[in-house]
Amino acid sequence: MDFTKDFNPTFPPPEPYQLPTCHPKELVPIESSESEELEAAGRPDLPSPPRKSLLDSWFTLSTHLVPCANPRTTPDIPLPPLPKWSSNRDEFKASVKKTAETILDVKEKQWRGELDHLPRGRKPMWNCVNRYVRRPRAGESDPANGLTLFCAHANGFPKEIWEPALQRLIETHEAQAKYAISEVWLWEARNHGDAALVNRDQLDGIFDWRDNTRDILNFLWNYLPPSASADPLPTHLPRLPHAEAERRLAQGLQGRNIVYVAHSFGACSTVRAAISHPVLFKHIVLVDAMILPAPYAEVASTTSTRDYVLGAVGRRDGWSSREEALQQFSAIPFFAAWDPAVLQIYVECGLHADANGQLKLKMPGVQEAVCFAENYAPFECFELLSGLDERVELRWLVAGKLTA
Repeated sequence: MDFTKDFNPTFPPPEPYQLPTCHPKELVPIESSESEELEAAGRPDLPSPPRKSLLDSWFTLSTHLVPCANPRTTPDIPLPPLPKWSSNRDEFKASVKKTAETILDVKEKQWRGELDHLPRGRKPMWNCVNRYVRRPRAGESDPANGLTLFCAHANGFPKEIWEPALQRLIETHEAQAKYAISEVWLWEARNHGDAALVNRDQLDGIFDWRDNTRDILNFLWNYLPPSASADPLPTHLPRLPHAEAERRLAQGLQGRNIVYVAHSFGACSTVRAAISHPVLFKHIVLVDAMILPAPYAEVASTTSTRDYVLGAVGRRDGWSSREEALQQFSAIPFFAAWDPAVLQIYVECGLHADANGQLKLKMPGVQEAVCFAENYAPFECFELLSGLDERVELRWLVAGKLTA
């Protein structure tokens, strides 16, 4: 049978579907030297005391600060008025909705270009990173020859959220793998965890995920030490010479074999960095990456985004003890689904004691909401993904159920 002559389909083939464009923008260039504002502000101390990590049997933990990229993509936008607590449920819900609508309105104005006339923010801020370096062991090769893992968290999580998964990985790895993990770096975005405590007086009422991308790039080419080493590092990582940064931008991170592991918001930020500067990336493992096609052409927050923002603004933020917090989180279906070790580390490292001894979220709910308000970074990343250098190896981990 000649299908070209005899095949007569009931319906004509549909026209190829063209996804709406979100008109991706270039990343704002990063200044090539530390700003005068940064020097004038001084060097902050770490906000949390040293702790024994879950990886302590294999790795030595140290925590460090690095300056965020300057300038920011967004202007200085003050935080919205926070919701006023009321025992009247309807009054409190109305107050939460008002704060959430303010956050979403500002973000949509940014997407429409209505904030472009304002100067970009330049307030000095810091990223916080945990470094886990392999403890020397008899008979093992030079640690500089092993893998480096770089892990980026999802929205709302502190950097330490990775420790239970890394503990399981290393326990399995010790028995099976023929290569060494020499060093692990856990990234923390500027408004999360300990970084949020350091920057608490500088955080804005708007956040652009592209700035997390730019902060990651700033760390990789200006602050990441050339190779893994058991030698201790200062709390404030020194900026590398300009010539080294230029070499990395041209030739990549030649002294390291890095595998990037990134979750949700962190995955979107990392892939956007790889699209922009593929020479710095070879292997990326994406966990439930927030990389999505734009559902429509007009500028508007999606229904799910609005729900997430409302939920974050209305979060409880105050407990008398970690035991009370753990009990309360365990009763919430979202947290109850977590591995117990992950929930435990969230309570240990995601909360801090305020001046009155009450436990509070390191990342306030309003900052989680500001981060949730971003729609366009996932859309941009999806639209640009086909342009990622094919030499960058991607591995995707996604939920078995779309609702998971």
